[in-house]
Amino acid sequence: MFIRIVKMSFQENKVEAFVENFHKNKESIRNFEGCSFLELYRDKQHSNIFFTYSFWENEEDLERYRHSDLFKEVWTFTKALFNDNPLAWSVDKVVSLP
Repeated sequence: MFIRIVKMSFQENKVEAFVENFHKNKESIRNFEGCSFLELYRDKQHSNIFFTYSFWENEEDLERYRHSDLFKEVWTFTKALFNDNPLAWSVDKVVSLP
């Protein structure tokens, strides 16, 4: 399992459109084969910056999602709302405390 973190910065007047679209698609993304966890975070100081945090069983599952019709639809809509390039990291959990 690994974690995917994506940072996205949106045009101020497009934030609500992003949030609505995320809520519309979150269950489908979370239930995509190989995805076992999905959260959305909002920066406390910059309300137009969001992060997705997701757990994937393996890199092949994430790649299958990234080539799916679901991803293409969500990403096409989302990237039109950006005011900066997104950043993405694939990381392994080293330590987790309950």
